[in-house]
Amino acid sequence: MEARRHPRFKLDVPIRVYPRDCPVVRGDTVDISESGISALLLIEIPLGEVVRLEFAVPHGEVEVLAMVRQRNAFRYGLQFVEASSAKDVIGRTCSQLAMEQPGRGEHGFGPSSES
Repeated sequence: MEARRHPRFKLDVPIRVYPRDCPVVRGDTVDISESGISALLLIEIPLGEVVRLEFAVPHGEVEVLAMVRQRNAFRYGLQFVEASSAKDVIGRTCSQLAMEQPGRGEHGFGPSSES
């Protein structure tokens, strides 16, 4: 398994994805790291597209831009591309999840990617 830059942590919350020139796409998150998030979405979004994400975590509301990096059936990997205002909230959430989800290891889990 390829080492990840940041470990992933299970996170199941509703997410809203705003693709360019399309209506909002609603889904549910699967996991999160400091560099990205994966989500289950029923509507196709092209790889490489930059989208706006909105979701809530225990430390607050997050609004962030992300690039669609991978797709496997309905599961999408989204890499944060601009997380300046959301970086602190995401970092605190990942730290809290690391304490709540022991055994997630340095390499995260799931398919190898950089999200």
